[in-house]
Amino acid sequence: MTQTRTRLERGRSALGPALELVHTGRAPTRAVLTTELGVTRATAGAVAAELEALGLIKVDSRPLGAAGAQGRPSHRLSIAPHGPVALAAQVHADGFRAALVGLGGRIVATDPGCMTVPADPAHVIDAVVEAGARLLRESGRRCVGAGLAVPSAVAEPEGTALNPLHIAWPAGAPVRELFTRSLAAAGVRGPSGAPLAGLAGNDVNLAALAEHRHGAGGGAQHLLCVATGHRGVGGALVLDGRLHTGSAGLALEVGHLTVNPEGPPCHCGSRGCLDIEADPLAFLVAAGRDPGPEVSLLQQARDLLREEYADPSVRAAADLLIDRLGLGLAGLVNILNPDRIILGGLHRELLEADPERLRTVVAERSLWGRSGGVPVLPCTLDHNSLVGAAELAWQAVLDDPLEALGVA
Repeated sequence: MTQTRTRLERGRSALGPALELVHTGRAPTRAVLTTELGVTRATAGAVAAELEALGLIKVDSRPLGAAGAQGRPSHRLSIAPHGPVALAAQVHADGFRAALVGLGGRIVATDPGCMTVPADPAHVIDAVVEAGARLLRESGRRCVGAGLAVPSAVAEPEGTALNPLHIAWPAGAPVRELFTRSLAAAGVRGPSGAPLAGLAGNDVNLAALAEHRHGAGGGAQHLLCVATGHRGVGGALVLDGRLHTGSAGLALEVGHLTVNPEGPPCHCGSRGCLDIEADPLAFLVAAGRDPGPEVSLLQQARDLLREEYADPSVRAAADLLIDRLGLGLAGLVNILNPDRIILGGLHRELLEADPERLRTVVAERSLWGRSGGVPVLPCTLDHNSLVGAAELAWQAVLDDPLEALGVA
């Protein structure tokens, strides 16, 4: 009896680590799960069976290898196709997007809402939650939690948007409180029927977390992510699988590195910051283009880079932004010594347009770059900030599936 109880407790304590291995794609089979957890085959089998009973994964016993292969084929493990989801939301300078995201970072459904972001954060948060609640009703899926990505540093533990520079919100907007209140008003509930506590984070931080778990950052121990979305430049650092957010959630404000001391004034009070020297608006202005209101600045910059790169003025603007970005990355390499850099938004497009120029600038301007080079790669996930917002919500399930799902 004691042995049975010990085995049961050991198996239950392994549920979270096992789910994280399947969630991140590191345990495609039960044999790999056994090895990664350091348990017996029987325990791994029991863990996989319980996760399947919870509706989180699927265990497939059909042979994985080719016919005639030696040894007993291992059961395949995958995400349950109709399992629960997290409600993910993102607010940016040109509007918002809501989505349902399952385990494995898979976007199940999305609603690309579009509106001018008003000065009242409650208005847009209500709109994005309403869109997410509609997706939940249409899908019929269980909701495990809700996460919100915003274009601002989010101060901890208060959950306030400290510096939403590129949207009209007041500094210190209580986004987490507003998100939680809106979820309750919309009737969005957790697995046990209890109200959900909304979670919120900086959009680039969440993009980096998603890329580390499901994209270009997989396996990196010291991952640096730099990205420009609709406006401004953000950065994030993932250390040993965890976001480095500093003492109050405000670390890695890389947009305010000075890369052009004689440059134009920045919103922060300095001059020539990366935030205004290497974002979509800076690219359009450098190329001599007048931004229009029809589509977002990011889309205008992408279209110009893809369709008119042969134009000398566009090429010169791209070179200028690459040099400014490279200078900023070199400073970060000197300070942080990352083992991989990933670039998102327009920065990904600039890297793909001229990868050697950017990598050369980083190597020549940084001590550690010259001594061995740091891989600089494009982000690979679509809507990675949304996926990262969902990761916030999934974390409680990854930590303890039974408690998070309300199972005795």
